[in-house]
Amino acid sequence: MNIAPDDIFAFSPQHRLQWEEAQQRDVILYPEGMVELNQSSAEILKMCDGSRNLQQIVQDLEQKFATRGLKNDILQFLEIALQNGWIERISN
Repeated sequence: MNIAPDDIFAFSPQHRLQWEEAQQRDVILYPEGMVELNQSSAEILKMCDGSRNLQQIVQDLEQKFATRGLKNDILQFLEIALQNGWIERISN
């Protein structure tokens, strides 16, 4: 799946991202079940709000965690999230 730098992402309306107290982590809820997320995955998905493109997500997360070089990891996760239907591309 090719992701362009200007693609804007939104969390899928068929899924819900929420903190699950019992698991002490963020999860994706959907009719067929639940996916437990690690902190990095949850932070990336929280940025998929329909207002940010890949570059903005990378910049925001690098600033939030005071680090650099996250683009490849974020890109790989976004590809997985798209394939699983957790997020969708929206037109800009």
